[in-house]
Amino acid sequence: MSETTTATPPADSRTGSADGDGKGPGLLAGPLGRNLGLAVALLLLCVVGAITAPGRFVDVDNVLTILRLAAVVGVVSVGMTFVIIGGGIDLSVGALVALSSVWATTLATQALAADFHWIVMVFTAIAVGAGAGLINGIVIAYGKLVAFIATLAMLAAARGLAEIIANRRTQIVQDRGFIEFFGGDVLGIPTLVIIFALVAGAGWVLLNRTTFGRRTFAVGGNAEAARLAGIRVQRHTVWLYVLSGVTCGIAAVMLMARTTTGSSTHGTLLELDAIAAVVIGGTLLVGGRGTIVGTVLGVLIFTTLGNVFTLNNLSSSAQAVARGVIIVLAVLLQQRLAAGGARPRKKARGGGGAARPGNPAGSLPGGSAAPGGPAGARPGDSHSRPPT
Repeated sequence: MSETTTATPPADSRTGSADGDGKGPGLLAGPLGRNLGLAVALLLLCVVGAITAPGRFVDVDNVLTILRLAAVVGVVSVGMTFVIIGGGIDLSVGALVALSSVWATTLATQALAADFHWIVMVFTAIAVGAGAGLINGIVIAYGKLVAFIATLAMLAAARGLAEIIANRRTQIVQDRGFIEFFGGDVLGIPTLVIIFALVAGAGWVLLNRTTFGRRTFAVGGNAEAARLAGIRVQRHTVWLYVLSGVTCGIAAVMLMARTTTGSSTHGTLLELDAIAAVVIGGTLLVGGRGTIVGTVLGVLIFTTLGNVFTLNNLSSSAQAVARGVIIVLAVLLQQRLAAGGARPRKKARGGGGAARPGNPAGSLPGGSAAPGGPAGARPGDSHSRPPT
């Protein structure tokens, strides 16, 4: 005898749980509300900067400086967003930026670039970042090592390897074409900012308009359910860390152009800035939810905050304290919104043939059969006896 049940719509990991009447848990619990709140926070921060540092904060050169500083952190944060949505973490991004910059500015690499084209340096940096990300992914996905430990080990190893290759020296970029291209601008917009915009745009499309993005949300939301749905979770996890490594290579190229050097000290504490920006942007640390737009706004908020502090001659120590407080508040807000989205829904009246706790599928309270459902005896009916 077949039984029919009415399925409850699953909660969307990106927009919050769905109510029985199709309404969401509220505007602020959705990505649009969160991003709107971040935009308002950024606007208020700009107002504070304009008031406390009049004439200097709103200067065009200062705005371009903020965007240039945000570009490097922003590119790394895009890759970090994918990793965290997928349920992982990458503490090695700063060290990978350093290793990529050092490897791309060695004498051998620069000599090869001089013979062919400076694009060789770009490919080298991206390849080194992708290779290190591949190692991270394999160790985590197939070696079953916790992502925190695996990427922490890569952080130490990559930074040490960068020091060995560079012999603890700063390597100077000799190719003028490389510096002029990445250090220039297009219609007054710095090339580094354009690269950041392109990477963020590509990340948005990949996350929201492709199967890869949907699988990333699925893996981060529930890896076992994703596996049962036919997603190759281990292989997808590897690709997430490769993607993070690629963004580290791109960031290394941008940092090489900005400083005209390759150094083992590049990217120091960059992982903290990237994780903070992603968390501020609304991405859950447990995975399954996040947006690229939120990450970009988080990067701009942190960079603008640092600029306001600098213009007002506040110490870097005060900036660190402020960032710590903001991170804690952001995580607490995430937990509150997540708890609000997980509240049980009210049962709609006249549920039809949907099964309720304690009742067989297709039956109504009291044991009477629903239309089309299996007939069942009422609890306590003396006429009902088990078959002998």
